[in-house]
Amino acid sequence: MKLTTIVLSTLLALVFSQDQDDYRRLREDMVKTQIEARNVYNRATLKAMRTVPRHEFVPEYMKAYAYEDRPLSIGNGQTISQPYIVAFMTSVINPKPDDRILEIGTGSGYQAAVLAEIVHSVYTIEIIPELADKAKAKFESLNYSNIYTKTGDGYHGWPEEAPFDAIVVTAAPDEVPEPLIEQLREGGRLVIPIGPKYSVQSLQLLTMKDGKTSIKNLFPVRFVPFTRD
Repeated sequence: MKLTTIVLSTLLALVFSQDQDDYRRLREDMVKTQIEARNVYNRATLKAMRTVPRHEFVPEYMKAYAYEDRPLSIGNGQTISQPYIVAFMTSVINPKPDDRILEIGTGSGYQAAVLAEIVHSVYTIEIIPELADKAKAKFESLNYSNIYTKTGDGYHGWPEEAPFDAIVVTAAPDEVPEPLIEQLREGGRLVIPIGPKYSVQSLQLLTMKDGKTSIKNLFPVRFVPFTRD
């Protein structure tokens, strides 16, 4: 009986190891063909994208598609963004090791995990309780001790923890929420999709300088709508 148990445990360990090797190869291919090929060269971002197990942030029945070049459903009418979009939004805020980042729209938790590989701390808000609970559990299972979660309306940001070095918004409002601008520190960056529901939106980068924000339109995108309480 003991020998059978040892053999079974060994086989399971081998299968797990092979699975992890397969996923590592898929992540490497994802970075090379989907991200570097589209001119994202920020080293910290590329390292994080190679490290975070995207397959852990999708439903079980979606794991086979986790590293494909497209968004995937995570339930509750929400999606996990295309890998390139996650990488681009991460790189465009130019995250630094000492940064404190606010994310609006936790979703699956994947974007927060990518940021957490780079920066000091990530504060992430999700309005849908079921998704917030799943993401929090996932962060704990993957030992992300520098991600802080909150369930609620992201429009108001997280004033108790402000100011932030950067803010990443993963849902599209009609205009930039004023409370988020107020929670940017001097030199802070905010990346956000702006535009109508279920239509083409504009990904924008806002930068705070001398108490004023400059806006740069980046490229057209499609994000889920920004939900309010």
